[in-house]
Amino acid sequence: MTPTTKAQFQIHACVLLWGFTAIFGKLITLPALPLVWWRMLLVVAVLALVPRVWRGLRAMSPRLALAYCGIGVLVALHWLTFYGSIKLSNASVGATCIALATPMTALLEPWLVRRPFSLRDVLLGIAVLPGVVLVVGGVPADMRLGVAIGVLSALLVALFGSLNKRLVEHGDPLTVTALELGAGVLLLTLLAPLMPLVFPAFSGDLFALPGLQDAGYLLALALACTLLPFALSLVALRHMSAFAAQLAINLEPVYAIILAILLLNEQRELTPQFYLGVAIILAAVLVYPLIGRPRRLQHPEVLATSEAKGAAD
Repeated sequence: MTPTTKAQFQIHACVLLWGFTAIFGKLITLPALPLVWWRMLLVVAVLALVPRVWRGLRAMSPRLALAYCGIGVLVALHWLTFYGSIKLSNASVGATCIALATPMTALLEPWLVRRPFSLRDVLLGIAVLPGVVLVVGGVPADMRLGVAIGVLSALLVALFGSLNKRLVEHGDPLTVTALELGAGVLLLTLLAPLMPLVFPAFSGDLFALPGLQDAGYLLALALACTLLPFALSLVALRHMSAFAAQLAINLEPVYAIILAILLLNEQRELTPQFYLGVAIILAAVLVYPLIGRPRRLQHPEVLATSEAKGAAD
């Protein structure tokens, strides 16, 4: 097997593992707030054991570190709304909403990184709108709040992915990840007392130890679906193009929806109209890199891009 072929298998394995994040979000019985808090805390705890992280932190200016912490706030809010969307609907709906991050990024990134708007990007944003309408109409009424929260989660992905792109070359990726997720843990700790008043559906006791089953799922989520694909993607991206990597990464919602059907039988909860809308959205997302010149992939290994993997462009 050639190194390029091996890299293709490796990056698809990463995307498959990322696809499981939505499944674990449904399987874990914790509310969204403690679920995200534990996931981020476990990853930060592992990164704190890596000497490279501390060397990068010492070399970083306080102003830059503060900027990364600010992005970490958006990351935490993204994960909170992503898992909140899954809790309020299901894994298929959450994964579909995250697919909207690509057209949102296409529209927001030029403004955030100060480059001209592209007609291709505008057309992509327009192309997904019929799919969004079909998705909303294809879910039960009691899941539509989950759709709205999922769209907000995708918007947060577009924001922090674009901001990360502006700053990510100024710091070591592991250090950046540790800073952003550490800031996210702090934010969620501060939000915990307010959450019952603001959004009771997301709230929960952060310091109550999860049950044995939830603890196992959380470890799998943090280690197998976050740290393992992080390491594997670093190896794979040495032997593949930015275009090939981005095309594989865009398949994450597809894998997540297939896994949700196979493992959670979610097709019983959703209508054919929903899946038609999903097909339109995913078609637009997958065609997007085919109709323009792929740009350089800049530090896609930053873990804080999470479910969106939005540092890749």
